[in-house]
Amino acid sequence: MVGVVVTAAAALAAGYLLGRLRPWQRLGDWAADQVRFTGTWVRGGAGRQAVVVLAHAVTAPRTSWRIMRAPAADTPVPVPVRDPDWVANRTHHDKGGTA
Repeated sequence: MVGVVVTAAAALAAGYLLGRLRPWQRLGDWAADQVRFTGTWVRGGAGRQAVVVLAHAVTAPRTSWRIMRAPAADTPVPVPVRDPDWVANRTHHDKGGTA
């Protein structure tokens, strides 16, 4: 009887600590950050990449599957907007005047 009470108390304490520490959620957040900000983990080597991808796939399988299926998106470079009527819209100062 004492063994059952001790086992139940240990299980309760372990469940409480896991609920407070949330290691699964912390691992998932870490893996998502590593995948999102690829600068440092890409330079970490193949072993680090494998660990990060595995951790992300285990903790967030739906997100991982969506990321793997989505094509790589090119980031658009902002292009300066030019005014086609810049000659007509120049001020006196832009024309070489002194005022």
